[in-house]
Amino acid sequence: MATEATVLVQSNGHSFELPTLAFAGLPSTLCKGCGHNSITSYLIEACKAVGVNPYNTVKFSGIGCSSKTPAYFLQYSHGFNALHGRMPSVATGAALANRKLLSIGISGDGDTANIGMGQFKHACRRNLPLVYIVENNGCYGLTKGQFSATADLKAPLRRETGEQNTIPPFDLCLEAIMGGATFVARSFAGDKKQLLPLLKAALTHKGLSFLDIISPCVTFNDFSSSTKSWDWAKAHEEPLQEVGFVRRLPEIEVEQKAGETTNVQLHDGSWITLRALRHDELKVTDRKSATSLLMESNERGEFLTGLMYVAPDRPDFVTMQNMVETPLSRLPLEALRPSRETLQKIMETI
Repeated sequence: MATEATVLVQSNGHSFELPTLAFAGLPSTLCKGCGHNSITSYLIEACKAVGVNPYNTVKFSGIGCSSKTPAYFLQYSHGFNALHGRMPSVATGAALANRKLLSIGISGDGDTANIGMGQFKHACRRNLPLVYIVENNGCYGLTKGQFSATADLKAPLRRETGEQNTIPPFDLCLEAIMGGATFVARSFAGDKKQLLPLLKAALTHKGLSFLDIISPCVTFNDFSSSTKSWDWAKAHEEPLQEVGFVRRLPEIEVEQKAGETTNVQLHDGSWITLRALRHDELKVTDRKSATSLLMESNERGEFLTGLMYVAPDRPDFVTMQNMVETPLSRLPLEALRPSRETLQKIMETI
C-alpha cells in the first residue's frame, strides 16, 4: 500500500514529518497561464526543500492579483490580507509580537511601487525579517490593466487605445538596495532553474529578503481587431446571459544562461530582454557595484536577473530591539505591564 509523501521540518530543536499536502493551498483562481501560479509552485517547492515549518510561518499580502497567492501555499499557516500597500506595517507588527515566526509577504508592483512605496522603503530601511516577494507584471491586473509604477516607458496600454506610458518606471531592486534591504534579487517567473535557488536562499536569510519577479499578465493581451478579443465578441454576440471569458494561454518558460541576454516573447507578441548575471560580474556584498550594474542594465533596456546584493552581517530590525527571548505574544500580562511603582518612577523623570 502506497504511503503519503512527507517532508522533514524543524521546530524548537525538534524534527517531525509533515505530509507534502501541508505545503500546498487552495486551487488557484488566477488566469490560466498566469506567471503568478508558476511562482507559487516554486515557492511550495522551496519551502519543502529547506524544511519550512508551516505552523511557525505567517503569510501577508496587500491588494491585487498577487495578493491572492498566500491562499495557494502553506495551508497550515496563518495568513493576513492587509489593505492596499499596507502589508509591510502588518508584517512589522507580527514580527515584533512573535520573533520566532517566519514571515513571507507577497505583493504586486501596484501594491508596492505605487500606493505601498513608502511602507516598502521603511521595511527595507529597518531590515525587517521578511521574505518580500513582488510579482511584477507592470500593470494593475485586477482592475483592467492600467499602468503601474514599474511599467516600461512608452509601453502600450494593453487595450489598444493608443495610450503609452509617459512616466519612467521605478526599478524595485534599486529601491530595495538603496533603502537598506540585505538580500535583493530579480528573476523571471518562467525560469525555474534560476528562481528556485533564489527562493531557497531568501527563506533562510536573516533580514529583508526582497525578490522582484517578472510575471507577465496574460489577460490584457487582446486587441480590438482580433476576432478572439473581448470587444469583438461582445459586439457580435447575442448573449443568453452575461458571461466573461479569459482564454487559456501556456505559461512562458525559459532557461537563462549566465552573462547572456534572453529575448522572451510575450503572449501579445511583444518582447522583453532578460540578462542573467555572471558569477564574476558583480561583488554581491558591494552596494555601489550592485546599483551601478542595475543602472547600466536599465540604460540598455534589459531586466538584469540574479542575486544583486546581500549583506548577511547587518542585524535585522527585531534583533536590534533587544527584546527578551520569549516572544511578546507568549509573555504573561504581568510581564508586559509595568507595575504601579515602575510607572511612578517613570513619571517622576518627566
